[in-house]
Amino acid sequence: MSVSPATAAPVISARALNLTFRTADGPVDALRDVNLTIGKGEFVSFIGPSGCGKTTFLRCIAGLETPTAGTLTVNGMTPDDARRARAYGYVFQAAGLYPWRTIGGNIRLPLEIMGFSRADQAARVKRVLDLVDLSGFERKYPWQLSGGMQQRASIARALAFDADILLMDEPFGALDEIVRDRLNEELLGLWARTAKTIGFVTHSIPEAVYLSTRIVVMSPRPGRITDIIDSPLPRERPLDIRDTPEFIAIAHRVREGLRAGHLED
Repeated sequence: MSVSPATAAPVISARALNLTFRTADGPVDALRDVNLTIGKGEFVSFIGPSGCGKTTFLRCIAGLETPTAGTLTVNGMTPDDARRARAYGYVFQAAGLYPWRTIGGNIRLPLEIMGFSRADQAARVKRVLDLVDLSGFERKYPWQLSGGMQQRASIARALAFDADILLMDEPFGALDEIVRDRLNEELLGLWARTAKTIGFVTHSIPEAVYLSTRIVVMSPRPGRITDIIDSPLPRERPLDIRDTPEFIAIAHRVREGLRAGHLED
């Protein structure tokens, strides 16, 4: 399936990408013929049914899974080389904070591993806590924070070493709708301030439409791209933009793409 390239400079490029897992019950095709280019500064969401390969593709970008065919580059490098070059930060579905470390200590952890000086660590922790609106919580422990605040701390940790790419695997899926709405707004603000390239996995159509410059719709396994939707929405998006005809039209197209994927399957 051919895909129009992003208008910005390419940061992530997949061509004829396939991934087959070998299991005791036989081969499992997770991704098939995935072609996609993501440009610098884009916010690209991946949406599709459970098991369609959204997270698997994100993990391939991060070098956590190895494709069995095709090519994949990140900043012109292999995903493994990009990981060693600290090209991306990764936010998982669960916050994954160590309960015995303070919020500041959790954010400092990758910086400690990478060998940043104590002064640089302190400056970076302060900066990212400000970015995610958690100033003053550096000495708190994860159990003292709400679920939404823990996820913001997880995002801060991924931002601490200032990678240009942020990969997010359904980070708000377990949160209630009110908290999710607020974090969606905050994430858009963070993206506007930092100009990161963001890859975002979600099961929520409204979330995908609200956040993204482009929406990648995927089919049931084996994961294929059934549609790529360029958003005409402005970069500044109040929550009530979800009531506009433009927003509803995009959501309808996403829903139709998901339905088409099921019919093809």
